[in-house]
Amino acid sequence: MTACSNWLTTVLVVTYLVCSQAASLESATPPDQPVNSGTVLRALQSSLATLYNEVNPSVVNIRVTQKGAAQGGPESPMPGLPFLRPPNPQEPREFRRHGMGSGFIWDQSGHVVSNNHVVADADEISVTLHDGTIVPARLVGADPDSDLAVIKVMTEAPTLKPVRLGDSTQLKVGQLAIAIGNPFGLASTMTVGFVSALGRLLPVESGLGPGSNYTIPDIIQTDASINPGNSGGVLVDDSGSVIGVTTAILSPVGASVGIGFAVPAAIVQKVVPALIKDGRYIHPWLGLGGVALTPDLSRAMGLDPAQRGALIIDVVAGGPADKAGLRGSGRQAKVHGQNVRVGGDVILAIGGQPVKDFDDLIEYLARSGTVGQNVSLKFLRRGKEMAVEATLAPRPGSGDPTQSLADAGKMGKPWLGVTGLNMNPQIAKAMGLPEDQKGVLVEQVMNGGSADKANLRGSYKPLILQGQQVLVGGDVIVGINDYPIRDMRDLLAAIAKSRPGDIISLDLVRDGKKERVPLTVMPMPAK
Repeated sequence: MTACSNWLTTVLVVTYLVCSQAASLESATPPDQPVNSGTVLRALQSSLATLYNEVNPSVVNIRVTQKGAAQGGPESPMPGLPFLRPPNPQEPREFRRHGMGSGFIWDQSGHVVSNNHVVADADEISVTLHDGTIVPARLVGADPDSDLAVIKVMTEAPTLKPVRLGDSTQLKVGQLAIAIGNPFGLASTMTVGFVSALGRLLPVESGLGPGSNYTIPDIIQTDASINPGNSGGVLVDDSGSVIGVTTAILSPVGASVGIGFAVPAAIVQKVVPALIKDGRYIHPWLGLGGVALTPDLSRAMGLDPAQRGALIIDVVAGGPADKAGLRGSGRQAKVHGQNVRVGGDVILAIGGQPVKDFDDLIEYLARSGTVGQNVSLKFLRRGKEMAVEATLAPRPGSGDPTQSLADAGKMGKPWLGVTGLNMNPQIAKAMGLPEDQKGVLVEQVMNGGSADKANLRGSYKPLILQGQQVLVGGDVIVGINDYPIRDMRDLLAAIAKSRPGDIISLDLVRDGKKERVPLTVMPMPAK
């Protein structure tokens, strides 16, 4: 049965990849003589080998080094992983931390595209080309909000082979997807799979410490194997055109389980030229926060339960939506026993494109929005359809050239000052809580941060979770200002809506009991 299953899987891949070859074989074969499976398999091998030989010379290995003073520990080689402090601190010493990732050649001027998280905070960057040549590189520009960066290598142009960019907007689930990169530092690795989903949202960082809380829209999901070190590599289609930049995986074990994510070529095409020209990409901003309108929310607002759209929860004072007169949600309603905010405007369309949920709004801004652009917005207010125009502004913190250093300090990103984990049944059981307990477990509280001053409690009891030790027993954040917090994404979104100096109410589960704690939001400290 296993052999049969494997053969059928192979045939499916063959049929997709070499349909033209198979069609030629079939037309040349008499009706009473079926196509030989060995011939089709050889055609598959030949097609994949040809594609690999075409694309691989454009993919590079990136090695980064960060110098710093830390407490004890040897040099820390960590392929494709973030920079971490060496364990077991003892005496201060000078050390180097290493990371590895992938990238691809953009043009013959030496520009190489990778993920921002591969090269962020690096003091030294070196690139290993296809032929084994190792050359130094320098950072040209980076955009944390799309997790893209451009570096430049110093080498002769004839040795560089740029990629061919594809059209990710035309992708369909089921299309072939091929990843080429350097997982775990193993250069020139190719894996094959399919586009398994489209339109995913990907948080740029999952932690709650200093870092971006932006979510990248329109992400490509694939089952082509992606592992640490693949970051910054290419995801190509069956013609060898780049459809995405391999960026992240969803995995309980830190390695591929068949759910990988790639930043789509459509975003790459917008961001990379700006990074090369200006060193930054300025994202368009509407200045509002919201959620998808659900049947329950519609009923709470007296709307048709079938109504779709993006419900505005908050409008940023002085932002484009505020200037256009859009309104956020100013009253509360009970939905499934939880207090939720309702009553705001419901966006139905932007720029002539229908908006069925809040993700559609984010996707439009990422794909089609530009700073200074006037966009038409169709919306519902108390059941009445209305229209307005808004002028997109630079998103705060995304490289607004009109923002001075002093203003940047005053407008620092809101910061909670903790690291945390999503609750799951195993953690809940270890803490004596119901297995369906939702929320974010506080792992560590950073000295001097907002959470520290509010006396939040970090975790202290070790627990082996999926082969790794984590700490449990700390506070569990379950709500902010009566808005339910189910996981890390909810928490990041809620904190992003506040401003430094705001006083917010945290709903916690502490030692099995619910408590409410006031907290003054602080700005994110400088690196």
